[in-house]
Amino acid sequence: MYLGNPATMNLYWLAFLFSAISSIQTVVAATLQPQIPAIKSFTESNSSSPFVVTPQVAIVVDNQFQDSGSPSLFSFAKTFRSDLVAITGFDDIPDVVAGDAPSEDSSAPTVFLTLGASTANMTLFNGQETGEAYEFDITNMTYTIKGAEAIGAWWGTRTLLQQVLLSLAANNQTSIPAGSGSDNPGWEIRGFMLDVGRHWFDISFLTDLCVYASFFKMQEFHVHASDFVFDSKILNGDPNSDAWKQLYATMRFQPSEDSPVIGIVAPFANETYTREQFTNFQTTCAEHGITIVPEIDTPAHSLVISKWKPELAIPGHEDFLNISFPDTIPSVESIWEEVLPWFTANEVSIGADEYDQSLADDYIRFVNTMSDYISTTGNKSIRIWGTDEPSPTQNISTNVTIQHWFFPQGSIPVELFQQGYSVINSEQAFLYLIGKAWSDGRSLFELDTDTIWTGAPNGGSWAPNIFSPTDASNNTSPDNPLLRGSIMALWNDFGNNATTPLEIYYQLAKSIPVVAEKMWNGADDSLRESRLTRDEFEAAYPILNAGAPGQNLNRAVKGLVAPATVFKVTDIKQFPLSTGFDSVGPPYTLSFSLQLSNVTGEVPLFTGNDSVLFFDPVASSLTFQDPVTNKFYPLGTPIPFDGSSFTKVDIHATRMMTTVTVNDDDQTMLWQSHIGVSGGGLRLVNMSFAAPAGVIGVDEMNMLAEMRNVSLVIGE
Repeated sequence: MYLGNPATMNLYWLAFLFSAISSIQTVVAATLQPQIPAIKSFTESNSSSPFVVTPQVAIVVDNQFQDSGSPSLFSFAKTFRSDLVAITGFDDIPDVVAGDAPSEDSSAPTVFLTLGASTANMTLFNGQETGEAYEFDITNMTYTIKGAEAIGAWWGTRTLLQQVLLSLAANNQTSIPAGSGSDNPGWEIRGFMLDVGRHWFDISFLTDLCVYASFFKMQEFHVHASDFVFDSKILNGDPNSDAWKQLYATMRFQPSEDSPVIGIVAPFANETYTREQFTNFQTTCAEHGITIVPEIDTPAHSLVISKWKPELAIPGHEDFLNISFPDTIPSVESIWEEVLPWFTANEVSIGADEYDQSLADDYIRFVNTMSDYISTTGNKSIRIWGTDEPSPTQNISTNVTIQHWFFPQGSIPVELFQQGYSVINSEQAFLYLIGKAWSDGRSLFELDTDTIWTGAPNGGSWAPNIFSPTDASNNTSPDNPLLRGSIMALWNDFGNNATTPLEIYYQLAKSIPVVAEKMWNGADDSLRESRLTRDEFEAAYPILNAGAPGQNLNRAVKGLVAPATVFKVTDIKQFPLSTGFDSVGPPYTLSFSLQLSNVTGEVPLFTGNDSVLFFDPVASSLTFQDPVTNKFYPLGTPIPFDGSSFTKVDIHATRMMTTVTVNDDDQTMLWQSHIGVSGGGLRLVNMSFAAPAGVIGVDEMNMLAEMRNVSLVIGE
């Protein structure tokens, strides 16, 4: 029996993993390689040999600044060390220490983190100074990163790590050319949003997304934490029925047990985050330079509140709160009063989109009231989604930041700027994804790179100052002082059964770094000449995606180069059998031969953290389960399992689908799910599952089944 060794990792596994990428192989060791996002400036030194990361590399934090920042410079350095170990495999890199600047005759290569970078020439595009700026100086023995603030030094460590990965892939070395450079972002806000209100995600998955996005210098994660799934089949066109009470509606923050608002989460209390969980999530994200901005969406998209207190709803339109009802605003304030102390960001979002335009005055009063309340109670400012609520007598306070997403029905950014509003660009023409929406033309599997690179007016590249792909008059200049930046968004309109969490990651995997480049560097050559070309991005992305440290959303098996066998078992003598691998991401082929007899209940054949494969005796078939959402996905086609012979099964998965063939037959069957467009018009979508590779079988199978020729092979 061969099960492999998941703990074994070649020190230079990334170099072998990407040895087929010829465009990277040709780069010489003494060249700073294009990374994501591109570095603002770098001048190579001809008088010094490269800096080489070895197992003896020292990480020293300037003792003058070790406690500066929150997280502190020293804390960032410890996270950096963990990441460097993960990338190089050098498990014995010394612990981080505080000390003075190293001398050039140091006995070991040293990374020195300090503060004091000059920000005079490293401002945002609007001219404002930023603590995210950093300078770096590289000699053969020292790599000095000098941040404007601790967060700037942190981004400098991302630059170093990316260069190590690219050097490994190019030359099987951990060398970085000597020289000096500086770098800083173009905009204050560079983020992504995930709709967790319509789709449940474990907090560990959100944490991994934070860590992944941080590697590309994103700095914000907007968590859309309340919403509902519209389902016209349930409503059945009758506005006077109580069918809306059956719709899936959630708010993901779990109040304390004695809280007066505990009832709001009662139907789905097992799909909520406790204060401790959310605090730990925010802490880990902060340790990676990312701020969490939570959203509770009101007064529209508020069905979860209406189900809790039906008297607050507008009859016949229960997803709208009746703002004029005396208890409505106090009830919303009571929710925020419960959870505001959880949040470490200085801003939160109250949603406030797509309300009834005929109730504009009530809507504006609500937004301004909530702005005052959250400012007074939580010392935080608010954001709202851009929406057109015309009123001849009232205006939303300009203290409120407006997150534009659609126009003209939503908002017109140039008019918002003229009125004095700060704006975040989330324009759906460039920045919207919907889980599993690519097959109906409403959205894409990932952000359209053609649109990002050439979809702006006149064939230009997108950047946060670009709101319209066709009308330049709807765009603004990069130096607009009211343009705060940009947030891409992934919505889950179709709910839990449309996607697994990892399928959501597949949609974000490339989308995050491509917009991260534009959010950092912009698209205006007069402002910044150093930026990635499309070819440079496409060459660097697969290396950086595979090597991004601190998480394993790809569910990769370290030490194995595809195609490769993860495990192979000729004959299983005793169930359950643990493999030590848990979950393995696509592409893969899971093969086995199974003989079953007298099975009366569902039997888990393979179990992993991200999926479970069952035998279903009623359908005489196979069913996948997503254990996070507890959704089941039956194959829907019988398979000839019986007690007299072995049935051979081959399950093949890519990021777009999972298929099965039986007994080497030519017929290929798909795992699919029924979803609808905003609840109507059911259609089938393909499902992709990670291989449930952790445990084969369960104890009761010892009397009911035999299994042989079990193998898991990664690769196309």
